[in-house]
Amino acid sequence: MSKRRVVVTGLGAITPVGNDVATTWQSLLEGRSGAGPITKFDSTPFAVKFACEVKDFDPFAYMERKEAKRADLFAQYAVATAVQAMRDAKLENNTEIDPDRLGVIIGSGIGGLKTFEEQHDTYRERGPSKISPFFIPMFISDIAAGLVSMQFNARGPNYATVSACATSAHAIGDAYRAVQYGDADLMITGGAEAAVTAMSIGGFANMRALSERNDEMLTASRPFDATRDGFVMGEGGATIILEELEHALKRGANIYAEIVGYGATGDAYHLTSPAPNGEGAQRAMKRAMQDAGLTPETVQYVNAHGTSTPANDLNETKAIRAVFGESADDLSVSSTKSCTGHMLGAAGAVEFLISALVVRDGIIPPTINYCTPDPECDLDYTPNTARRRDVTAALSNSFGFGGHNVTLAVRRYEP
Repeated sequence: MSKRRVVVTGLGAITPVGNDVATTWQSLLEGRSGAGPITKFDSTPFAVKFACEVKDFDPFAYMERKEAKRADLFAQYAVATAVQAMRDAKLENNTEIDPDRLGVIIGSGIGGLKTFEEQHDTYRERGPSKISPFFIPMFISDIAAGLVSMQFNARGPNYATVSACATSAHAIGDAYRAVQYGDADLMITGGAEAAVTAMSIGGFANMRALSERNDEMLTASRPFDATRDGFVMGEGGATIILEELEHALKRGANIYAEIVGYGATGDAYHLTSPAPNGEGAQRAMKRAMQDAGLTPETVQYVNAHGTSTPANDLNETKAIRAVFGESADDLSVSSTKSCTGHMLGAAGAVEFLISALVVRDGIIPPTINYCTPDPECDLDYTPNTARRRDVTAALSNSFGFGGHNVTLAVRRYEP
């Protein structure tokens, strides 16, 4: 069976640096940080008092008020970005689309944690009879995909992925395969996360994963810098429309880029630490490049997982050097988490979206807050300032607790 070509025809984003794709992209190119004091709960007793929160988000612009109030924030982000992406692809009210050939795969690493915390408080304070009947459908991670499928009458493949910080990269990869092998002509895919909550911040802080630079919050996320001390929590979502090429051409769709490779591996090593030398990440990158028919010499950009934690950044650097060899010195690498913070299960979707825009526009967003080079992290991380470069092919890396590794490959669309 011949594989079908799959292209990107719609994008949607809600991030800590913008509530749409255009604003997010411009903010990244200008090197704006989304960090600020936590406003979603009283962080006074917490070791970490800042995060990259979404600002001024209005769910009622995308959902009916009644429906929005029955959805956790992560699901609201998913619906909002899906509406943006479907509008961008000119599919929102397209009656010619076969609903049985339209699918949804949207993941969340944590799901409705805010809802869980609130309902647990209700249970402890008022008893089990006061637990909301909407608690379960608001909390479960798959409900975002369910809500989006109902919003657009998408009756094709429909499910959620959950693999920590690799979640939405897995979702996009699976959606790519669904279109590539003919299970669907169109897929609405991506991820959403709303984990700026007391339990989340407390838990990640206590495992020493978060930066504690409360007095330097704008510069706390500093991937690959020698003084990095942990990631900054982010939130939001991104949705990508993947479409079979001939289907897209027939309806005159705008094509951003072509997705050409998907590599997924497991470390089988440790709960939270990456395998030594990024061994699992190496295999993910190699598989994605092999799937895409790319060689090290034909890739110009890597959107790194780049969390700003000591172990991740070092091991990802080693993995990139191992895979690219001498070509590693010609690569442009950047971590946009330096601006957005780490959006957990939504990170892979946001960063794939960014990679598609890099290929389209020929400009690479910077790794901001890079001031003190780490001798062991010795790649070109596009420090502090965006850079023009002709990029025909790019990789987007996503790695998650539990040893989940995903690399997605995107290429400039050529007829």
